[in-house]
Amino acid sequence: MDRFPAAGAPTTGHLRVSDAERDAVVARLQEAYAEGRLDHDEFDLRAHLAMTAKTRGDLDPLERDLAPAPRGAGRPADGAAPTGEDRVLAALSHFLGVPTLFVGPLIMMLTSGKRSAYVRRHAVEAVNFQLTVLLVTVVTFGLGGVLYALTWAVAAVAAAVALAGNGFRTPWILRLVR
Repeated sequence: MDRFPAAGAPTTGHLRVSDAERDAVVARLQEAYAEGRLDHDEFDLRAHLAMTAKTRGDLDPLERDLAPAPRGAGRPADGAAPTGEDRVLAALSHFLGVPTLFVGPLIMMLTSGKRSAYVRRHAVEAVNFQLTVLLVTVVTFGLGGVLYALTWAVAAVAAAVALAGNGFRTPWILRLVR
């Protein structure tokens, strides 16, 4: 197999990649996953392929179909910033999860989420977080109830992020609602 063109210079696809290049691709894949452009299985597969890539030609296809991330994650697809009302409703959807578990965010998702994709994304995140905490509590026969103290902190952080007009993605939760 001829690995070099006639001029003697290697093609970029055959150049070996460094750990820093692999890490940069994994970071871009993580951003795409956090934005919902990759599902969990696809992210796992691509991250594995990135970490085991030997050449630039192995890395290029992993992010070729991912458009560049829009400025300000969590912004509506049309690029417009969320309105003040959208930001308040998104923050409210996170706070409603504390006293009502998943019911308050679910109502926000089904009502205000129809009008605003920004509110819907935040409400879905709050529903998934509250459902995860509830399931952990049930499975551990109530011992997971200690996590409910954590819900105040997560709700406060998520609400602050929502009020700032940014997206929020809670780590380590089940994504039952999309």
